[in-house]
Amino acid sequence: MSILKNIVLFIILLSIIVSIHEFGHLLAAKFFGVYCKEYSIGMGPKLFSKKGKETEYCIRAFPVGGFVAMAGDTDNSLETKIDVTDLPPERTLLGIAKWKKIIIMLAGIFMNMILAIVIYSLLILANGSYVTSSKPQISSIREGSPAYYSELKEGDIVTTIAFDNGLSLNPASYSELITFTSAYDGNGPWHLKVERDGEHMNIDVLPEYDETEDRYLIGIGFSDVAIDYVKVNIFNCWKYGFEYSVFIVRLTWSSFLSLFKGHNLNNLSGPVGIYNTVSEAVSYGWEYYIQLIAMISINVGVVNALPLPIFDGGRVLLLIIEAIIRKPLSEKAQNIIMSLSAALLLLLFVYITYNDISKLIGG
Repeated sequence: MSILKNIVLFIILLSIIVSIHEFGHLLAAKFFGVYCKEYSIGMGPKLFSKKGKETEYCIRAFPVGGFVAMAGDTDNSLETKIDVTDLPPERTLLGIAKWKKIIIMLAGIFMNMILAIVIYSLLILANGSYVTSSKPQISSIREGSPAYYSELKEGDIVTTIAFDNGLSLNPASYSELITFTSAYDGNGPWHLKVERDGEHMNIDVLPEYDETEDRYLIGIGFSDVAIDYVKVNIFNCWKYGFEYSVFIVRLTWSSFLSLFKGHNLNNLSGPVGIYNTVSEAVSYGWEYYIQLIAMISINVGVVNALPLPIFDGGRVLLLIIEAIIRKPLSEKAQNIIMSLSAALLLLLFVYITYNDISKLIGG
């Protein structure tokens, strides 16, 4: 029964994130008058459909994606085809200004971010308070700790922290620094850049595992006055939800940058890995499951912003190139670019799935 429950929750999670993303495209397209034949959640055969004024709203069999079939959209071979012969040019993607097309392409990413902000804001509201903190300035160093035997000094401001796995962050506050260190995988030192009396220094410190805290620490402390528990209400929760979402975006972007440097490839997760994460989150409680929806929504937004033509960010990049050269790319060039991108994505998907299954069997 628990397996069935986890499968259902996995499908719900993917459906919420995909539907919100595609709904962003749909709203933007309709705002600019582009004809949308179909808005679909899932791929494959139709399970349910309802015809609106001009758009058919569908749920398809396989919850692995979704799409909006827009007139003039030639980039997605899986989408429903539309005969544009009898449509006025201004009702197609090909007939509207490039800046409008860019907004339509980015609207899905925007909606993913909005979903995360709403979820985090409501969770913060439910908690009743939000922890804010000042800049990450070291106020104390525990005697005998790794930091004690390093070059770190009280008063140092941590401006950058990086790990050997490629993850790095420029913490805006001490709470961001503490949250980031929970992503440490236990390998290599923490590479710190600190500001001291207006000068910057690079200091490496190898952390030690603390059984009481159940995490790796280097033995630095921050002043209690740096922490402020802000009372949250329905009016200010959105501000803190936005702030926390921005932090998660920065953390997610740092993770992707580390992948391009050749780090963390084994930490990539596909549907199998996400299913396992959903199962684990549900075991901790519903709050963790809801947080997972927000976090994956941000991940989907960041991935779609990547400049690969098969993603929204890549399609925007092609539009910008066309605007610069003042002519559209040839159909042959577009097909080659899209095919190469799809091939790379397929190879990555196969690798990720193999990696997920290997972890599952090994675990």
